Amino acid sequence: MTDLHHDPVSEDFSTSPLADGLSLVAWIFLLVALGAGVGILFGADAWYDGLLKPTFNPPASVFGPVWTALYALMAVALWLVWRGRQGDSAMRRTALRLFWVQFVLNMAWSPLFFGLHNPGLAFVDICLLWMAVLATALAFGKVRPLAGYLLVPYVLWVSFALVLNGTIWLMNL
Repeated sequence: MTDLHHDPVSEDFSTSPLADGLSLVAWIFLLVALGAGVGILFGADAWYDGLLKPTFNPPASVFGPVWTALYALMAVALWLVWRGRQGDSAMRRTALRLFWVQFVLNMAWSPLFFGLHNPGLAFVDICLLWMAVLATALAFGKVRPLAGYLLVPYVLWVSFALVLNGTIWLMNL
């Protein structure tokens, strides 16, 4: 008898706990490496050092560890949704699409701000990023609550970064 409710997207993609663990490590490595790569290619430079910055601007040494932790949390959340067996497959696909939209916006910010030296354009990007991160966290939470909660620090950091980016932009008009 054919199972009319069979949903291949809901199946676990791995065949063993070892494969699950390896796929989690691979997601973490991929996201942290992509984030670090963009950070290395488009990091702070003499132009940035010369900008006026608000008193709440963190020291440069804070950004690397914070982003590493955030990319790791993103990867765990992504993995939980990607491999999830429960829930609506259409909702999971939507959540995964939202994740990749926000990730592309995230990857675009450093080239816009540091590469093009354009805090205004970077501000537009980070506003879109904030909306996409919030939508992703909410969508992940519907699929797998833990995945949504894992994105809360990311939402908070992007909120702070949005205010920081906007303030730097306005201070240097």
